[in-house]
Amino acid sequence: MHIPTSSWTLTISGLVTTKRTISWDELLAAPAIDQVCDLHCVTGWTLLDTRWRGVRVSDLVQTEDLLPSARHVVIHATGGWTTNLPLEELFREDVLVAHEYEGRPLPAEHGGPVRLLVPRLYFWKSAKWLSGLEFTAEEQLGYWESRGYHALGDPWLEQRYS
Repeated sequence: MHIPTSSWTLTISGLVTTKRTISWDELLAAPAIDQVCDLHCVTGWTLLDTRWRGVRVSDLVQTEDLLPSARHVVIHATGGWTTNLPLEELFREDVLVAHEYEGRPLPAEHGGPVRLLVPRLYFWKSAKWLSGLEFTAEEQLGYWESRGYHALGDPWLEQRYS
C-alpha cells in the first residue's frame, strides 16, 4: 500500500479534550529520536538491532490531552486494520511514531510512510500505515486480537494467542 506523504495524516480522537489531525510536516517538525531495538514476530522470528527514527507518542499526545476516563487506545491503520494497547504501553518512552527504518524513509512494505513502533511487544502491535489513535475507556480488540491473538502480546511471557 503506497500512501504519499503529502496526503498522510494522523488523527487523534476519542476521549480527548480536542480532536486533532497531525500532518506529515507537523510530524517532521516534532522532536525526533533514533532508537535501536529488537523485533519479535508472533511466528517466531526475531530481528536484532534494528534502527528506527521517529517521534515519541508522548511528544505528540500528552496525558493532559486525554479525558480522565481514557484507559486504552485503538490504533488505526489505512485499509481498516486496527490493534489495541493499554495507555501505559502506548506512553512508554520507547514507543515511536516511526518514519525512518535503517537510515532511510520507511518503505511502504514496512508500513511507510509511518508506522507505530512498540518494540517491547510482538511486532503485530507496531501497526503499519498508521492513521489514527482513538482513545477509549474500555479495551476494544483490534483486527488480529479479535481473531485469537493475545490482547497485549508480550513476547517475554509468550503471549501469542488468547
